[in-house]
Amino acid sequence: MEQKPSLTVHRQIVSLLQKPDAVILDIGCNDGTDTRKFLELCPQAQLYCFEPDPRAAARFKKNLDLFLDRVKLFEIAISDRNGRIEFHPSNGDGDAKEWDLSGSIRRPKNHLVEYGWVRFDDPISVETRRLDDWCSQANIKDIDFIWMDVQGAESDVIAGGKQTLSNTRFIYTEYSDQELYEGQKSLQAILDLLPSFEVVTQYPHGVEGDVLLRNTSL
Repeated sequence: MEQKPSLTVHRQIVSLLQKPDAVILDIGCNDGTDTRKFLELCPQAQLYCFEPDPRAAARFKKNLDLFLDRVKLFEIAISDRNGRIEFHPSNGDGDAKEWDLSGSIRRPKNHLVEYGWVRFDDPISVETRRLDDWCSQANIKDIDFIWMDVQGAESDVIAGGKQTLSNTRFIYTEYSDQELYEGQKSLQAILDLLPSFEVVTQYPHGVEGDVLLRNTSL
């Protein structure tokens, strides 16, 4: 969460995709930092981005102003249901003012201890969609890669996207075994929910980490 992945990670992923016009979903895209890296490495990629925090979405539009004809931004949360859901926006003081990288549809738990400098404001209501329903409506059947940064809500995305994930080649997601958010699944629990996926690379850092997964059935 507090560490941004290096460009090396993005390069590794693009090299594995081996496809110039890869279909990429950036779920929890925040200000578009990672989106932009994928665009630079894979200019013909089809990028669909999701961000429910209005502050981050506004920065995304500003940061990717020159690329908005090549990416599609949806200001919604992806979860296990359709409709509206409570989103807990993060914030901070001093140098961390306007810190919006830790917001989640899951209520913060151990995050309040591990990252005491991050606070959470009153929840806001945001639109949410199941990944399967969104893909069906968008007529997207096969996905090359999902970049998932949903702050403890990984199991919610998976629950609402089983059909989609069965047709997804690679997933990169954050994880934590410390239940930073209420009900957050451990890495092993995430892997149990994705039985057709295997670990390609694990990137641990502190109480959390990231993992790159490959669908062995494709």
